[in-house]
Amino acid sequence: MAPGPDCDTPHPTHPFTEQERLSWLRLIRSRRVGPVTFHRLLAEHGTAQAALAALPDVARAAGVNDYAACPVEVALHEMRAARAAGARMVCPGEAAYPEHLAGLPDAPPVLWLRGDAALLARPMVALVGARNASSLGIRMARRLAGALGEAGFVVVSGLARGIDGEAHSAALGTGTVAVMAGGVDVIYPVENGGLAARIAAEGALLSEQPMGTEPQARHFPLRNRIVSGLARAVVVVEAAARSGSLITAKEAADQGREVLAVPGHPFDARAAGCNQLIREGATLVRSAEDVIEALGQVPAPAARAHAALPDGVLPGPVPARRPLAEIAALHRKILDRLSPSPVAEDQLIRDLAVPAHEVAPQLLTLELEGRVLRQPGGLICRA
Repeated sequence: MAPGPDCDTPHPTHPFTEQERLSWLRLIRSRRVGPVTFHRLLAEHGTAQAALAALPDVARAAGVNDYAACPVEVALHEMRAARAAGARMVCPGEAAYPEHLAGLPDAPPVLWLRGDAALLARPMVALVGARNASSLGIRMARRLAGALGEAGFVVVSGLARGIDGEAHSAALGTGTVAVMAGGVDVIYPVENGGLAARIAAEGALLSEQPMGTEPQARHFPLRNRIVSGLARAVVVVEAAARSGSLITAKEAADQGREVLAVPGHPFDARAAGCNQLIREGATLVRSAEDVIEALGQVPAPAARAHAALPDGVLPGPVPARRPLAEIAALHRKILDRLSPSPVAEDQLIRDLAVPAHEVAPQLLTLELEGRVLRQPGGLICRA
């Protein structure tokens, strides 16, 4: 077995002030502001407070009149609810924010955390799979989670019934992170309430959703991108041909993570997704050693010596970004070209006459906002 990862915690950074946290929370909770837009607003206006002041003008330029940002009272209510639930806010630029996640263009601007923040600095592997898992699938999930934990990895999953829950349970002693689809104070499914309480006490619960949010269908793909974004690799233990686990695997591939899968019997529908992933190039997994071999020697998380900048300015050089007015115009062009009838994504890009590297992130943004839908075969349509 390859040596386990070094788990040193990054150097702490100067924490945000309460006013800065309030501004960040108001900005991400404002209507029509998702993670990608949030980061663009920060890049263009420098601080969350300045971005909030500019929002009405930005909205007006995009054709939205009478726009108002999230009220101060709403954000304060959420912060009070978080304190009551024992949750803390973690933002990019703080030492506790997971470094792997911070590198994503749609990194959550705000995470609510219940539990041990030190786990977020350690290397993670995601284990995901079927809710109606077979006994063999459950045994494999527990064996992988236990062995990966012993090797020094934190096991991350989505707290769903089946494979997720078994992986969390087997890794409690070595470190596990559960990413919630709803609020960090709303346990779903309810039968995992006891497990969630143990994770909050011994591991970590994470969510980007407002406190008290009941999980809806649209929240699960958003949660899945965080599961894969936290991890260096995603292992699919058991999954049907059309399952949420495959969405997580696709997110992982798009994020540049390793994708691995446990093979199954071709007659078992619960293994169809894993077998499909392996045919498409995912690494076949027989044991934790296969996962560790695929990752190679895992370095210690890089120490972050920078101090948090005032009012949430992101550290380091900011890549050039298109102005929000141009982004809004491109979104309109994309939506005008689409209809409920699916079209091939490459054909859409040719019709738009815009470089693919500019269209692709905007399609992802529209997909996360629920305005476009992806279908098998590289097809896309308007929601």
